[in-house]
Amino acid sequence: MKLCRSPEFVPSTTTALPIASALMLGGAVLLASACGPRTEYIKGTKIQRTNVNQGLISRVEEYRSAVEEKDAAGLLLMASREYWEDGGTPAGEDDYGFAGLKEVLTTRFKQADSIRYSMRYKRIRMQNGASDTRRAFVDVLVDASFTIPDARGGLRRADLRDQGQLVLEWDGEKWMFLSGM
Repeated sequence: MKLCRSPEFVPSTTTALPIASALMLGGAVLLASACGPRTEYIKGTKIQRTNVNQGLISRVEEYRSAVEEKDAAGLLLMASREYWEDGGTPAGEDDYGFAGLKEVLTTRFKQADSIRYSMRYKRIRMQNGASDTRRAFVDVLVDASFTIPDARGGLRRADLRDQGQLVLEWDGEKWMFLSGM
Protein backbone atom coordinates (compact mmCIF):
# COMPACT_ATOMS: atom_id res chain seq x y z
CA MET A 1 0.00 0.00 0.00
CA LYS A 2 1.34 3.30 -1.02
CA LEU A 3 0.86 6.38 1.14
CA CYS A 4 0.82 9.64 -0.59
CA ARG A 5 0.20 13.14 0.42
CA SER A 6 -2.12 15.25 -1.42
CA PRO A 7 -0.75 18.57 -2.51
CA GLU A 8 -3.55 20.28 -0.58
CA PHE A 9 -2.08 19.09 2.76
CA VAL A 10 0.82 21.40 3.28
CA PRO A 11 1.02 22.94 6.76
CA SER A 12 0.81 26.64 6.47
CA THR A 13 2.97 28.97 8.52
CA THR A 14 -0.17 30.45 10.08
CA THR A 15 -1.08 27.12 11.75
CA ALA A 16 2.44 25.87 12.48
CA LEU A 17 3.66 28.97 14.36
CA PRO A 18 0.93 29.10 17.02
CA ILE A 19 1.38 25.37 17.75
CA ALA A 20 5.17 25.72 18.00
CA SER A 21 4.83 28.83 20.16
CA ALA A 22 2.37 27.09 22.47
CA LEU A 23 4.68 24.10 22.84
CA MET A 24 7.69 26.30 23.56
CA LEU A 25 5.72 28.39 26.07
CA GLY A 26 4.41 25.25 27.78
CA GLY A 27 7.92 23.84 27.99
CA ALA A 28 9.27 27.09 29.44
CA VAL A 29 6.53 27.18 32.09
CA LEU A 30 7.20 23.55 32.98
CA LEU A 31 10.93 24.18 33.22
CA ALA A 32 10.45 27.31 35.35
CA SER A 33 8.14 25.53 37.78
CA ALA A 34 10.60 22.65 38.12
CA CYS A 35 13.44 25.07 38.86
CA GLY A 36 11.41 27.35 41.14
CA PRO A 37 12.08 27.76 44.84
CA ARG A 38 11.50 24.65 46.92
CA THR A 39 10.85 24.50 50.61
CA GLU A 40 13.74 22.88 52.42
CA TYR A 41 13.08 21.14 55.70
CA ILE A 42 15.34 20.49 58.66
CA LYS A 43 16.42 16.86 58.43
CA GLY A 44 14.02 14.48 60.16
CA THR A 45 11.29 17.12 60.55
CA LYS A 46 8.61 18.94 58.63
CA ILE A 47 9.95 22.26 59.90
CA GLN A 48 11.08 24.71 57.26
CA ARG A 49 14.84 25.28 57.20
CA THR A 50 15.53 28.89 58.15
CA ASN A 51 18.40 30.36 60.13
CA VAL A 52 16.07 31.06 63.07
CA ASN A 53 14.51 27.57 63.07
CA GLN A 54 17.94 25.93 62.74
CA GLY A 55 19.24 28.04 65.64
CA LEU A 56 16.29 27.06 67.81
CA ILE A 57 16.66 23.36 67.12
CA SER A 58 20.40 23.59 67.76
CA ARG A 59 19.70 25.22 71.13
CA VAL A 60 17.10 22.59 72.03
CA GLU A 61 19.59 19.88 71.03
CA GLU A 62 22.11 21.44 73.45
CA TYR A 63 19.41 21.16 76.12
CA ARG A 64 18.61 17.55 75.18
CA SER A 65 22.30 16.57 75.36
CA ALA A 66 22.70 18.31 78.72
CA VAL A 67 19.76 16.28 80.08
CA GLU A 68 21.36 13.01 78.94
CA GLU A 69 24.70 14.07 80.44
CA LYS A 70 23.04 15.16 83.73
CA ASP A 71 24.64 18.59 83.34
CA ALA A 72 22.55 20.51 85.88
CA ALA A 73 24.86 23.55 85.77
CA GLY A 74 24.68 23.68 81.97
CA LEU A 75 20.89 23.40 82.04
CA LEU A 76 20.65 26.23 84.54
CA LEU A 77 22.77 28.43 82.25
CA MET A 78 20.25 27.84 79.45
CA ALA A 79 17.31 29.02 81.56
CA SER A 80 16.16 32.62 81.61
CA ARG A 81 15.96 34.37 84.98
CA GLU A 82 12.27 34.76 84.02
CA TYR A 83 11.83 30.97 83.82
CA TRP A 84 8.44 29.74 84.99
CA GLU A 85 7.09 26.20 85.04
CA ASP A 86 3.41 25.66 85.72
CA GLY A 87 3.60 21.88 85.95
CA GLY A 88 0.70 21.52 83.50
CA THR A 89 -1.88 21.33 86.28
CA PRO A 90 -4.58 23.78 87.35
CA ALA A 91 -3.30 23.71 90.95
CA GLY A 92 -0.50 26.17 91.69
CA GLU A 93 1.43 24.22 94.32
CA ASP A 94 3.60 22.51 91.70
CA ASP A 95 4.53 25.76 89.91
CA TYR A 96 8.05 27.16 90.24
CA GLY A 97 10.37 29.80 88.85
CA PHE A 98 14.12 30.00 88.30
CA ALA A 99 14.96 29.24 91.96
CA GLY A 100 12.64 26.21 91.88
CA LEU A 101 14.28 24.99 88.68
CA LYS A 102 17.66 25.22 90.37
CA GLU A 103 16.34 23.14 93.28
CA VAL A 104 14.85 20.50 90.95
CA LEU A 105 18.11 20.24 88.99
CA THR A 106 20.28 19.89 92.09
CA THR A 107 18.04 17.38 93.91
CA ARG A 108 15.55 15.18 92.01
CA PHE A 109 17.34 15.43 88.65
CA LYS A 110 20.65 14.31 90.21
CA GLN A 111 18.98 11.07 91.42
CA ALA A 112 18.25 9.90 87.86
CA ASP A 113 20.70 7.61 86.07
CA SER A 114 21.02 6.04 82.63
CA ILE A 115 19.05 8.86 81.02
CA ARG A 116 17.95 8.49 77.41
CA TYR A 117 16.16 11.57 76.11
CA SER A 118 15.06 11.99 72.51
CA MET A 119 12.77 14.47 70.79
CA ARG A 120 10.87 14.76 67.55
CA TYR A 121 10.33 18.34 66.47
CA LYS A 122 6.75 18.92 65.32
CA ARG A 123 6.34 22.68 64.95
CA ILE A 124 7.96 26.03 65.65
CA ARG A 125 5.83 29.13 66.09
CA MET A 126 7.29 32.62 66.51
CA GLN A 127 5.93 35.60 68.42
CA ASN A 128 7.57 38.98 68.05
CA GLY A 129 7.38 41.20 71.08
CA ALA A 130 8.27 44.72 72.10
CA SER A 131 11.85 45.99 72.12
CA ASP A 132 12.99 43.40 69.59
CA THR A 133 12.28 40.48 71.90
CA ARG A 134 11.20 37.33 70.17
CA ARG A 135 9.62 34.25 71.64
CA ALA A 136 9.55 30.84 70.05
CA PHE A 137 7.23 27.97 70.87
CA VAL A 138 8.77 24.62 69.94
CA ASP A 139 6.33 21.70 69.96
CA VAL A 140 8.03 18.35 70.57
CA LEU A 141 7.30 14.71 71.16
CA VAL A 142 9.50 13.42 73.98
CA ASP A 143 10.61 9.82 74.31
CA ALA A 144 12.68 9.32 77.45
CA SER A 145 13.74 6.66 79.89
CA PHE A 146 15.76 6.82 83.09
CA THR A 147 16.44 4.92 86.28
CA ILE A 148 15.40 6.38 89.64
CA PRO A 149 15.32 5.10 93.22
CA ASP A 150 11.90 3.94 94.33
CA ALA A 151 10.29 4.29 97.79
CA ARG A 152 11.71 0.91 98.95
CA GLY A 153 15.29 1.80 98.07
CA GLY A 154 15.35 -0.23 94.86
CA LEU A 155 15.81 1.09 91.35
CA ARG A 156 12.97 1.60 88.92
CA ARG A 157 13.28 2.14 85.17
CA ALA A 158 10.80 4.78 84.02
CA ASP A 159 9.68 5.28 80.42
CA LEU A 160 8.06 8.51 79.37
CA ARG A 161 6.39 9.43 76.11
CA ASP A 162 4.72 12.79 76.05
CA GLN A 163 4.16 15.87 73.98
CA GLY A 164 5.46 19.16 75.22
CA GLN A 165 6.16 22.73 74.37
CA LEU A 166 9.43 24.50 75.00
CA VAL A 167 9.20 28.29 75.17
CA LEU A 168 12.38 30.20 74.39
CA GLU A 169 13.17 33.89 74.20
CA TRP A 170 15.93 35.61 72.22
CA ASP A 171 18.03 37.72 74.62
CA GLY A 172 19.98 39.46 71.85
CA GLU A 173 22.74 36.85 71.83
CA LYS A 174 21.19 33.42 72.32
CA TRP A 175 17.93 31.58 72.90
CA MET A 176 17.03 31.20 76.58
CA PHE A 177 14.38 28.83 77.97
CA LEU A 178 11.34 30.45 79.57
CA SER A 179 9.49 27.18 80.26
CA GLY A 180 9.30 23.53 79.32
CA MET A 181 12.58 22.26 80.69
